[in-house]
Formats: sequence, C-alpha cells, structure tokens
Amino acid sequence: MKSVAVDIRNVALAYGSNVVLRDVSLAIAPGEFFALLGPSGSGKTTLLRLIAGFNQHQGGEVRIGDRDVAGVPPWERDVGMVFQSYALWLDMSGERNVAFGLEGRKFPRAEIRAKVAQALELVGLADLGERRPGQLSGGQQQRVALARTLVIEPQVLLLDEPLSNLDAKLRVHTRQELRRLQRRLGVTTVFVTHDQEEALTTCDRVAVMDQGVIQQVGTPMELFDHPVNRFVAGFVGSANVWPHGGGEVAFRPHSVTLRLAPAPARDGELTLPGLVESFEFLGDAVRYEVRVGDRIVTADVSHARGRAPLANGTAVVLAIPEQEIRTLQA
Repeated sequence: MKSVAVDIRNVALAYGSNVVLRDVSLAIAPGEFFALLGPSGSGKTTLLRLIAGFNQHQGGEVRIGDRDVAGVPPWERDVGMVFQSYALWLDMSGERNVAFGLEGRKFPRAEIRAKVAQALELVGLADLGERRPGQLSGGQQQRVALARTLVIEPQVLLLDEPLSNLDAKLRVHTRQELRRLQRRLGVTTVFVTHDQEEALTTCDRVAVMDQGVIQQVGTPMELFDHPVNRFVAGFVGSANVWPHGGGEVAFRPHSVTLRLAPAPARDGELTLPGLVESFEFLGDAVRYEVRVGDRIVTADVSHARGRAPLANGTAVVLAIPEQEIRTLQA
C-alpha cells in the first residue's frame, strides 16, 4: 500500500452557532499511526469524518497526499474507514462483506476472489470467511470490517473507536494485532479513541483534543511526561495539580513517595506533610488520598504481598522529585 501524508490546515467547522472544530491544524506523516484522543464532544470523530469526506469544513484546508480534498466525495478520496459499529451486512458471509467494495469498483471476479482471500488471511480469518457476522465473535467481526476496508488498498485507514465494543481482555489482544498489522502494511492510519491506554500503547503520536481545539500533539511519552496544560495532564494519565507562584505545577501519583512523619526532606525533592484520608487497592498498587491543608493529593504506592496499607489518619510526608514536577501553561 502507498503511504501518504494527511495535512489539516486551520480547519473550522460549525453547525449553526455550535462550533465543533476551532482552527485545527495537524500534519500526519506517511505511514504514521496517529491517534485523535479526547472525551465525548471534543471534536475527534468530527475531524475523522472530515478526513473521510462525510463532513465538510467551512474554513481551512484538508489535504490527502498532494490533493486538496474539499468537495471530493468519500468514495473518491482513496480512504478506508472502519466504523465503531463495524456496519457489516448481516445477511452476507464474511467473504461477501469483504468483496462488496471490490464489486462496486467492477473488479473481475477472479481478482475479487484472490483479493478477498488475501485480506482475510491478513487479518487471520482465512478459515472463517463463509460465516455470517452473527456466527462470529465481536473480535472476528471487527477483523472482517478491517479486511473489508483493507481490501480496497486505501491510502489512508481511518478507525473510529474500533475496539469499544470488545471486552477488556479482547480489546488488549486486538489492539496488539492492529498495531502489528499497521506496522506490516505501513498504511497511514488515523485512530479515534477516548481511551488513553489505547492511544498510548498503540500509536506513534497522539493529538489530545478538547472542545474542538487541539490541546497538544506528541508521542505518548511526551504527552505523559510533559503535559502543557491542566487538561492534558489530567486526561493523559492522572495528575496532581498544585498552585505555584501564580501558576500551576503538576506531578503524577506514581512519582510520589510516602514516608511516615516526621521525615526530613532530601536534596532534589519537594516535601509536603499530610494525613492519609483514604486508600483503594488497585492490584499492583495502593492509591492513597492524602490531605495536605485544604487539598487532596493522590499517591500510588507499589503493592508488595504481605505489606499492610497505611491506616486512615496516619501522618505522612509526601516526597516528590523535582524532575517529576511540570509547570503548566495558563
């Protein structure tokens, strides 16, 4: 498959007085696995549908490869989209579902059969093509939808929350398969999700969106380690936000060390005295809520078998390494 860039330049989109996208600009590299991450209503799905051609922008420019696609209908954009609902035809076999796009493009029958077999093999369903969607698991249906999209060899693959209908264990397995497949094909992929774990574990770079605005773009580690504002700090992972010098600083719960009070400060760390207010067991860690003055600070402490949690009311000192503290934009 040929990989192309996707360029979004100063795009604006509104429905009457409801502004959905506000001066959005993105540069997605050829062959990149890129995520649009944000809560419901952030504009991420609208932006994906804009790339696909199902929405039209009122300002700015959308380019796929070297072509401005304003006004170009979806079927002429050379993109493939996997919908959240999979949108499979229930009365057709998996093979017929995969073949549908090729039939519409008037491919010869022998070529259709060969391409369908190759696509089903690619997604690991070579032996299940004769089954209808109702005879397949959720994960298998998702792979049929993916095969149906890949068989037309799109320049850009668009994924709209494709894992949201799967249970937790299958979601992890499927996203790993999706990542391996994207690496193998090298197709430019844009992946919409509200799940930060999916975005951080799967994609090369992530755009975090809120209220129609791109808050920050970066690699998963860049977003986690260097959030630029309160929204990104709280949405990509969890964060404690603390007032400082007229602004705010943030630090992650896992960067906090709990020591029984009194405990002296060590070089290179910030210390805060507090009282344990509550805790919850997460399996690999115990999450403490510690009251510091009129604020609550969250601290995640690794769990070891046989170690009893600190009781509510225990006086502690919170220690945060200075290099783990990030200054946030206003």
